[in-house]
Amino acid sequence: MAEAAQWYVVHTYSGYENTVAASIEKAVENRGLGELITDVNIPMETVTELTDNGPKTTERKVFPGYVLVKMVMTDETWHLVRNVRGVTGFVGSGNKAIPLTEEEILSLGVEKHETVVSYQVGDQVKIIDGALVSFFGTVEEIDMDRNKVRVVVSMFGRETPVELELDQIESAV
Repeated sequence: MAEAAQWYVVHTYSGYENTVAASIEKAVENRGLGELITDVNIPMETVTELTDNGPKTTERKVFPGYVLVKMVMTDETWHLVRNVRGVTGFVGSGNKAIPLTEEEILSLGVEKHETVVSYQVGDQVKIIDGALVSFFGTVEEIDMDRNKVRVVVSMFGRETPVELELDQIESAV
């Protein structure tokens, strides 16, 4: 059932994010709903501030007033989350919570999807998707964090660097 779980955004009173997350986790544990509510997340970012005493690194909430919950939406889970002290509701229309899309989840960095590539810098590759499909080139740079790869392709007798997604190319060997 955990495969059907989706990420939902819960709106809270500002400053209550940690309390709400802890309360949801405790309620899930007490009621034995671990297979229905699988994860609770408060998106954080590391910020370095330059002060008179030198740089100071702190963690801050990316979306103050919001908590992300990965759950299977049922009446029971909806009521459990909705009735936690500090929760004002789900993000959605009316009483209908709308789950985040796969693109939104990836852009928020809530879940990391590991991409395994079968090529490395200097390898010959074939482009299998996009405007340059079936072109061949040489891998110049791989950026796993951004899910990008730079390939040098020979077009019109000139070497041209092209930036592509990791899954748009495959090893030509």
